[in-house]
Amino acid sequence: MTRFDIDRWIAGWRGPLLAALVALIAGLPGVFAMPPLDRDESRFAQATAQMLETDDFVNIQFQDQPRHKKPVGIHWLQAAAVSAVSDPEARDIWAYRIPSLLGAMLAAAACAWGATAIWGARAGVLAGVMLGASFLLSTEAFIAKTDAVLCGTVTLAMAALARLYLASRGEGISAGRKTKLLFWTAMAVAILVKGPIGPMVAGLAMITLGLWDRKWRWLKGLGWAWGLAIVLAVVGPWAVAITVATDGAFWGTSIGGDMAAKVAGGQEGHGVPPGLHTLLLPLLFYPGTLLLAAAAVTAWTRRAEPAVRFAIAWFLPAFVVFELVPTKLPHYPLPTYGAIAWLAAAALTQPIGPRARWTGVVLACLAALGVSAVAVGGLTQFGDKSDTFWVSLTVGFAMIGAFVGAYLLLNRAARTAMVVACAFGVLAHAALVGVASSLQPLQVSPRIEKALRKADLDPREGVVPGPVAVAGYAEPSLVFLLGTRTELLATGADAIPAVAQGRPVLIEGREENSFQQALAQRKLKVRSVDVVEGRNYSNGKRVRLTLYQADVARP
Repeated sequence: MTRFDIDRWIAGWRGPLLAALVALIAGLPGVFAMPPLDRDESRFAQATAQMLETDDFVNIQFQDQPRHKKPVGIHWLQAAAVSAVSDPEARDIWAYRIPSLLGAMLAAAACAWGATAIWGARAGVLAGVMLGASFLLSTEAFIAKTDAVLCGTVTLAMAALARLYLASRGEGISAGRKTKLLFWTAMAVAILVKGPIGPMVAGLAMITLGLWDRKWRWLKGLGWAWGLAIVLAVVGPWAVAITVATDGAFWGTSIGGDMAAKVAGGQEGHGVPPGLHTLLLPLLFYPGTLLLAAAAVTAWTRRAEPAVRFAIAWFLPAFVVFELVPTKLPHYPLPTYGAIAWLAAAALTQPIGPRARWTGVVLACLAALGVSAVAVGGLTQFGDKSDTFWVSLTVGFAMIGAFVGAYLLLNRAARTAMVVACAFGVLAHAALVGVASSLQPLQVSPRIEKALRKADLDPREGVVPGPVAVAGYAEPSLVFLLGTRTELLATGADAIPAVAQGRPVLIEGREENSFQQALAQRKLKVRSVDVVEGRNYSNGKRVRLTLYQADVARP
């Protein structure tokens, strides 16, 4: 294919569409292969299922407990997806993941759309492909929570803002009312999905550019009056409704509890000193890691260029905030990854120096080794011989992508190197999903559901009374799989009423003595039906759950 044909093929809307397609391919295997994950994904999915069951689309609840942490946007998107392709009774986790997959596709497309206007179609498409293929985004693409959708909306907003900024600087980029509409609409949806994160990223970029350029006039042309009206129209109705429904408790818990706890200290055991996100960046941005050093060099040497300056303003202030906040989870900086892809794309427009090339090669090889280590570690601790196939594929694809990409980069074929690295990176990610989905000891909740069905003890089939009572194991994935009414108990003794009613009971090993003592006191009899053993990856503890059936006649 000639050079002219390639440029024509990726011109216009085709380039962003290609980037979105890569994100789709990278995220799709996990959407269907992975069981419901603990803990956040299953909490989000269960809350959405309850919305559909109760027709209450204002309150966010997990069983009978309010979830006053995040706004409602992701639940509405999930509810729409489930209503379109499934139903809440089916508990098909893949249906709840559709908005995340679409969010990842939007992020890749928006990244390509913005970069293409600045650095041309080839570099722009590769920027979108790098973001779409990155291990962090392609992983979040199959997890039914807020982060992939947030990345998509923030990336779109920042791409629109970049066009407005560069148009004000006379860079030959057109940006009018439609671009402003995109910015404000994307920002409104970002707020409805995850509150202040989107405005924080955009606001820090605006402040940084204003201070750096010593020019603020371009900000006046963003259409603040009607733009804020759009935000109010999107966010306002639910904000009023949830305030009335909870008597203001949502805001007290969400802002004063959840957000303040993250800022003040390490919430839920996730407190880590600054530096974690920087340390993880080569692994989580893989396979784009090959151009990380070149992106950093470009940021420094070409910082006077308005487009490069915008990418720095997008990435650096927000990333520093994520590093300084004590509570750290690997996905927090994801809304800034589009800026890294932009800087890497900018690096492709000029020759890359030997130091940047060699540093990129070293980082990419280390990242590939990291991916391989995750796969081998999973096999060693939780797998068996049947899992060797997926582990071998993961290691093979990761190392081939890194080494071939390294060879091409060192031989000054940077674009080809990135294409090869991304192709094998996507394959490595798919194989790693195969590894994760095949590690049976980690799939405690799905195996419990299978044990209930196998024993003909699933109350949803109308054979035995429900709900299932569970003592000593309270992971959200089990509630999602077994249904909203699943009874989570603190001690084994608390399961006695369920036994008396003839309901199925699951007792974790640590509560076995309490359960047996209470049975003896009440002179009740049960029979052991099945045992599920494994590892609760949320807390690292081994679990052993025994399924009991009351020794009474079935109704």
